Amino acid sequence: MAIRVEAMTGAALEAALDDVARLRIAVFRAWPYLYDGDLGYEREYLQSYRDSERAVVVGAFDGDRLVGASTGAPLAEHADDFAAAFKDTGVDLGEVFYCAESVLLPEYRGHGVGHGFFDAREAHARKHGFAKTAFCGVQRPADHPLRPDSYAPLDPFWRKRGYEPLEGAIAQFSWKDVDQAEETQKPLQFWIRDL
Repeated sequence: MAIRVEAMTGAALEAALDDVARLRIAVFRAWPYLYDGDLGYEREYLQSYRDSERAVVVGAFDGDRLVGASTGAPLAEHADDFAAAFKDTGVDLGEVFYCAESVLLPEYRGHGVGHGFFDAREAHARKHGFAKTAFCGVQRPADHPLRPDSYAPLDPFWRKRGYEPLEGAIAQFSWKDVDQAEETQKPLQFWIRDL
């Protein structure tokens, strides 16, 4: 399977954001996010990548079709969302590049695209002088009723990339799960590495 992984900034980034929004809605609907999203919210959320001069979208393409994407931007640009999570860690938000979501359609997984996403975002972070990269992953109870029997956490993959959980750095975000009528708050654990 020939999948092209390409880092996009500027006009190319902006042109890809509606497709990124659709991918986020589709992929995050599954476990562990169970996200019941809509295009209006996604466009608003992704506006921060349009506004950032140092943001990147890494696209995975099958021909001209975007089948996966990962995003990144300086963590300090997300300070309103994450400052509380980093409060007692001793980590300077200005030194950290935030690797936000990575979404890939299921049929394209297992072909090295995840490594391509991290390689491109880490290279972009180094180019802009960041000392660290970080991301966060939702924490769900092991006995959650919607957890598939076949689910395998990504922790081994993340550790292989050099990431470790940052003790005490847990963000809180709310969204509506696919089986719920209202939004509920979820904890997201930050993982970090030195570049």
